[in-house]
Amino acid sequence: MTTPTHTEAVRDSRDVRRRGPRGLLWLMVRQHRTALLACLAVTVLGAAWILYQRGAMLDTLHGAGWPAGSADSLDGDLLNRVTNRFDSAASTLASLPALLGACLGAALIAPDLEHGTARLVTTQSVPRDRWLLAKAGFALTLVTVTTLPLGLLFGWWRDSIGPFAGTDWLHDAAFDASAPVLVATALFTSSLGLLIGALTRRAVSAIVLTLLASWAAMVAGDVFKDDLATPRRISFPFGTDVPAALDHVVQVDQWVGTASGKLYGWGTCVHDASPDACRARLGIVNSVWEYFGDDQRMGLEWTAAAVLVAASAVLIALFLWRLRRAPLTP
Repeated sequence: MTTPTHTEAVRDSRDVRRRGPRGLLWLMVRQHRTALLACLAVTVLGAAWILYQRGAMLDTLHGAGWPAGSADSLDGDLLNRVTNRFDSAASTLASLPALLGACLGAALIAPDLEHGTARLVTTQSVPRDRWLLAKAGFALTLVTVTTLPLGLLFGWWRDSIGPFAGTDWLHDAAFDASAPVLVATALFTSSLGLLIGALTRRAVSAIVLTLLASWAAMVAGDVFKDDLATPRRISFPFGTDVPAALDHVVQVDQWVGTASGKLYGWGTCVHDASPDACRARLGIVNSVWEYFGDDQRMGLEWTAAAVLVAASAVLIALFLWRLRRAPLTP
């Protein structure tokens, strides 16, 4: 009776030991457990913070009479406080990918190259390609799991407050904090960090350069947002109120035009001694706007995400190409 019981106990013990990550996954989790726990904390605390901020903001707006009354009827100071609080939250969330790129991308590979850990690992039974793919896969999976729930919760918050979420939704930080763009930006900055870490082979240098490069890339990306889709164009009589169809749109450009469709700059005749006579002489009768409608927002977000994911794939390919060929030494 004693022997089978002992055997079963040993088998159960082995089964218990076999549970959980093994092989390279175990190595990634074990080696980067601090980053793993930090990302878990960021996700949980960030989610709780968004939920609290959303609830507090809705309580404030409901107490002020919205949505029973229109947003324009609320007190101006209240509108400013709500808008500023939302913009501040969006900016904080939008800065997360740069930190993840430095702390997970650059810090994941550069210290291994600097201290010789990479050479030690690849002299064991682990092929270099598998180890590099495990590193990249671990970093990209972790940033996705961290940013996706935060981006989804932020989108839920933005949709719940409607007109208080800002008007220039394409160039505000709210666009960068939306789920598709936030996740794709985190993938891009992490891929950038991996490549910079592979090139510099120094942890501190890689982290600093990744932060700077991520910031520069995001600033440059903001310049090209207007090119992600084709804006719409509308004409309405010059000097009249802006049509209701242009509420909550993002204006791309503005002109004045003739009845035949000829366009002039919006400042044409403004500084003339007789602006009305100037416009009559040129035949200007319309104001012309080029804009993105709110219904185009989702398409713009996914287009931006697709561009960032494609750029990330290029960076990962360069990272693998570099470390497949170069010695794994400082």
